[in-house]
Amino acid sequence: MKKSEPSSFTRRQFIRTSAAGAASVLILPSTGFKPGTSRKPVKRLLGRTGFEATTFGLGGQASIQWTPEGIKPAEIIVKAYRKGVNYFDTSNLYARSQEHYGEAFRMLGLVPGLPNYSEKARRSIFLTTKTHLRWGKGDDTIEGVSNWTGGPQGSHTADDIRRSLTQIFGDGKGYYPPDAWLDMVLIHSLTTIQEVDALYTGYDNPDPKAERIGALAVLRDFRDGTNRTGLNPKEEKLIRHIGFSGHYNPAVMMEMIRRDKENLLDAMLVAINPNDKLMFNMQYNVIPVAKAKNMGIIAMKVFADGAMYTKPAHWTQGPHEVVRFARNRELNPSSLILYALTTPGVHTAIIGIGQISDNPEECQIEQNMASAQIAPDGLSESDRMEIEKMTARVKDGKTNYFQMEYNGLTPPSSFSVEQENRDGKRLVRVKWNTAYAGDAPIASYELWRDGQKALQIPFVPQITNDPFVMEEYLQDREPHKYFMKTVDARGREASCDVTVLEGMV
Repeated sequence: MKKSEPSSFTRRQFIRTSAAGAASVLILPSTGFKPGTSRKPVKRLLGRTGFEATTFGLGGQASIQWTPEGIKPAEIIVKAYRKGVNYFDTSNLYARSQEHYGEAFRMLGLVPGLPNYSEKARRSIFLTTKTHLRWGKGDDTIEGVSNWTGGPQGSHTADDIRRSLTQIFGDGKGYYPPDAWLDMVLIHSLTTIQEVDALYTGYDNPDPKAERIGALAVLRDFRDGTNRTGLNPKEEKLIRHIGFSGHYNPAVMMEMIRRDKENLLDAMLVAINPNDKLMFNMQYNVIPVAKAKNMGIIAMKVFADGAMYTKPAHWTQGPHEVVRFARNRELNPSSLILYALTTPGVHTAIIGIGQISDNPEECQIEQNMASAQIAPDGLSESDRMEIEKMTARVKDGKTNYFQMEYNGLTPPSSFSVEQENRDGKRLVRVKWNTAYAGDAPIASYELWRDGQKALQIPFVPQITNDPFVMEEYLQDREPHKYFMKTVDARGREASCDVTVLEGMV
């Protein structure tokens, strides 16, 4: 694999926006990559997967899922591949999306066992699918656990894996070639803490006789070719990476990562667009945690599922709501793509395609690819803020219906103070768990004792469920009052309640 090529800023692109008719101009860097050119697209290393993914990835929804009349979904996939896109997304939940991939892959020689198959070509792409099943074994009667699939009722995780393989590489009826594989399966649309509990059930010590086993233990079996759960009796090795996706609650997503003691989760698909900071945002909460663990980070909902344009701000209801071509004089789609791809930690962005065309100016793949040729630091912070101002005017900023409401900066959680006598000295131990950011990143924690700031601690993401710990020796044995503040990059503060440390006898 070749190293990522640097972006080349050879021209300036003008992105025009207006609010109530008052126009302003935002000047953003561009790459010189024009629609219709043959220049190789920019790639970024997808975290610890080791795969260099194109910055523009093909989303498996839009016309590939909800297909308007006159659109041929397989042609969209074929065109993306031939233009150099190498990251492809689909799901067990996306109607016939996986079947459309199967049709396209047969044309492209990506299906093992067929005369035109090229293993080199297959290895050149990264294919991700998804499951919404939380249980590898057992029922779904636990409150807060949404367990569903596009397959037959009563399906479990192994069924979704095999369903993907047969629809993409096989006959759609259960058969798939022995050399077929999925590059990654994501646990899709994680929302509640109960779902996290379900997913990790039996993971540390899977018991084949247990009534319930969570999906993660089963996915690990199919990744490693093992049968620890008793649900992979042929010890098939069908997937290479495991991850999860989330649209709604960053705190739950952070918990999902923190419970992963073995670095099982290689990637995260996350909603990110310029209205993110109007909500309980991803970019200052879960994305830094995933980045700290070197996970691949894939952006989705770049256009807010079309709500930045003509679609209402709700889940897509059918082909009639597919945005065929994102074009708007007041909000150029390029600015949304640039924003997602310059969000620190993001490696690639998947975008659903409404239509393709032989005319590059009318082809969404061509336009999106041209916009995606950007370095991670290709926008200044002021440029990003200007884009945020533009999108905040769209539908009064209420585009991100899939995301939890804004909750502001919070104090550290689970703050506690304890003490002990160590070798005749008074040792005080302070513990806390992460705070959550509002619309600015967290800069530091401040520990206060008896109304005076005792220590300032630079913020780092919490990547495990082990609390942060700070220890200090005190010379006296008197009572003391402790509390902790979270301070963000704008100097705003959030303080936890005061904890009284009793005097030591």
